[in-house]
Amino acid sequence: MPVVTAETAEKIKSIVCDILEIEEDEVTETSLFADDHEADSLRAIEILAALEKEFGVVIDQAELSRMVNLRGVHDVIAEAMAKA
Repeated sequence: MPVVTAETAEKIKSIVCDILEIEEDEVTETSLFADDHEADSLRAIEILAALEKEFGVVIDQAELSRMVNLRGVHDVIAEAMAKA
């Protein structure tokens, strides 16, 4: 299974925190964007779009259901980068 590098993980965290308007120390690998950080579906789509732009990948919106926390985003990005 593809994994993201530490550098990619840091970029992902930075993008997520920027869009959710939270500090990086507020989010963990498993904290839930919607439940723990009050993200709505629009924010989730913003995250997806920003990640696509940053990493030059295409992510199907169906993957949003897996992108509920950093760990899920890492998995989706790793798979998208492996396909690219």
